[in-house]
Amino acid sequence: MEAQEIEVKYRVVEPEPLLRVLAEEGVALSEPVRQEDQAYAPAWWDYGKPKTGVPFARLRTVQGKHLFTVKTPQDNEMACLEAETVVADAGQMHQALLQVGFRPTVRIIKERRTGRAGRWSLCLDEVMGVGMFLEVETVTAAGESGLAVQAGLDAWVNGLSVKLERVTDTYDSLVRLAQHQRA
Repeated sequence: MEAQEIEVKYRVVEPEPLLRVLAEEGVALSEPVRQEDQAYAPAWWDYGKPKTGVPFARLRTVQGKHLFTVKTPQDNEMACLEAETVVADAGQMHQALLQVGFRPTVRIIKERRTGRAGRWSLCLDEVMGVGMFLEVETVTAAGESGLAVQAGLDAWVNGLSVKLERVTDTYDSLVRLAQHQRA
């Protein structure tokens, strides 16, 4: 079965109230883990063009292990068909991506804490140069409506009654925008 990862993302305005409410909801967050991601896009694609239907790759390094992921947005950028696997050699995977027509876009470095709320996964991310974010995600069958699932996730987050700002951009777009604003 092809899997679809569906998520909603929020900029965290005030971390302490969020942490308190998550604890009250029974969400135990892990200790922070550093993730270093190199994002890739097809050579013909550029920022400003639609992402729906376009495969994007990521090479993530966490504690010396490398994870290769391809996401293809479906209903929007945060409802994606996803395939991933562990790779032994990040350098060789990078070269393979270049040979099949991908180009590196941005590096995303973050400290991630994870937890669960029922069947949903939660990530509290401190993204270097961009800020703190809460992601709530689930995995569904490929044909399920991403928009309907996102509406349910959003309703749960809004029920937390914590000040958060919904974000519809992916981390690569947010990091790229922050880099251009600083330049």
